[in-house]
Amino acid sequence: MLCIFYYLCLYMLKKLEIQNYAIIEKLEMTFSDGLTIITGETGAGKSILLGALGLIMGKRADTKVLFNYDKKCFVEATFEISGYEMKSFLDEEGLDYFNEMIVRREIASNGKSRAFINDSPVTLEILSSITNNLIDIHQQFDTLDIQKSSFQLKMIDAVAGNQHILIHYTNEYTQYKTALNEIEYLRLKSKNANQEMEFLSFQKSEFEDANLKENEQTELESQLLRLTAAEDIKKNSSMLVQGIEEDHYAVLGQLQVLTNQIGTIRQFDIKIDNIFQRLLSVKEELSDISREATRIADSTEYDEEAIHITNARLNLIYRLQKKHHVSDMTSLLDISKTIKYRLESYGDLSEQIAELERKILLKENELRILSGKLSENRKKILPSFEKDIHNKLMTLAMDHAFIQVKCTSNDFFNPTGTDEISILFAPNKGSAFLPLKDTASGGELSRLALCIKSQVAGAITLPTLVFDEIDSGVSGEVAHKMGKILSEMSDVHQVICITHSPQIAARADSHYFVYKTNTDIRTITSMKQLSEEERVMEIAKMLSGNPPTETAKANAKELLSLQ
Repeated sequence: MLCIFYYLCLYMLKKLEIQNYAIIEKLEMTFSDGLTIITGETGAGKSILLGALGLIMGKRADTKVLFNYDKKCFVEATFEISGYEMKSFLDEEGLDYFNEMIVRREIASNGKSRAFINDSPVTLEILSSITNNLIDIHQQFDTLDIQKSSFQLKMIDAVAGNQHILIHYTNEYTQYKTALNEIEYLRLKSKNANQEMEFLSFQKSEFEDANLKENEQTELESQLLRLTAAEDIKKNSSMLVQGIEEDHYAVLGQLQVLTNQIGTIRQFDIKIDNIFQRLLSVKEELSDISREATRIADSTEYDEEAIHITNARLNLIYRLQKKHHVSDMTSLLDISKTIKYRLESYGDLSEQIAELERKILLKENELRILSGKLSENRKKILPSFEKDIHNKLMTLAMDHAFIQVKCTSNDFFNPTGTDEISILFAPNKGSAFLPLKDTASGGELSRLALCIKSQVAGAITLPTLVFDEIDSGVSGEVAHKMGKILSEMSDVHQVICITHSPQIAARADSHYFVYKTNTDIRTITSMKQLSEEERVMEIAKMLSGNPPTETAKANAKELLSLQ
């Protein structure tokens, strides 16, 4: 949300254009930077202007607002915002900044609504966040800003002159909150890192205990095959030896006989001699095979313990592969290297956390000093503030109305210190002091709002103030004093007031008259800015009726001369 700044800003509502809204076909009005008064006949449509402003402020609407259902409704307001630091807010929302801000709202015949700021489409939320700080509409039974504790605190700070301390406090508080968020993040990161390191250390220990070797799995699987086939290896190797040289019909014996027979004729033909030599080679190869088979048979024994050890080793490898979702030894060894690297990459966050803890302690001490000064200044001005408001209420015929400002200090820091402000109100003699929403009637609340805001008008940034029927139930001298208060407020803030009171109307810097005209088809609301002569006639009518008496005209001129 847009914040309210603690110095006087130069901004105002410059122009309002309305088309096809309610009983308004087309209307355009410009506003002075002082007090603008709007008067007119009952039912002429003065309150319709507030409805149109409500659209600008983001309130929802439907096709019932359309004057002509074949055309769209169009409300556009132009604001001067050169003194209001809104550029950063508009930049954040991707909106163009100009010293003049044009806010437009359209309602189509199908009920679809669109909102624009400087010709860029915006959501109603963004529209409301901006315009609610540019226009402050007071209607008799509205919930007013003065009922909000945050706004009450702003007013007290303005009167107490807390602006510079608040700026310092806000800077410190922002740094304090940033440090708190950062240390929370680092502590969480450290906690997660410790948990992760514990887990990685456990995995690293598993790999170190396993002491895996490249190609180990392939070798172990081959070894297990040999161990489990030991009996077959020994048996078949022995049978091979027997078949080659030990049996009655052993191959070597048969081969020896054949070699001897060929040997008797080898000298007759070189080819036969080659066969003889080859038979000798075969005999030697078979003898070597027999010797190797003998060694295998002699060295092979079924070893259940070796089988158990090999199985256990392979099961360890298989379990690690399954755990880490791989299927070969190379991938498993790569995971082991990655775990070691990740463990080495974790840094110790304890020093950063300790440094932030020291910073937070210093910020808390500074905030405690600044919030103490803010609280002291607030409490110091409360008696005079309560008295000044009572005196203003007395001028508005509320002789027995009092306010009481309750300032409660907490033991924690918030964006404005440690205090909570609550304005209590006792409207009548003997009344209990209660929160504004629980005790003040609409008329009382309007007058109280006028008194409070006029009291702080020169010290706090207020938006364009729009008052509707704030004069309800008052007349004569009270109305005259109410007009004086409004006029004084308009010296530092733009004020727009819809009124039935001639005493208030006489205070206008610019005076608009709302009237109805009837066509053959329907009634249309129109508006015009009154000249000095027209103002005399309008105020005279408000005093005596239409047509006004000469006495009323004279009284009207007298009222106008007092402004």
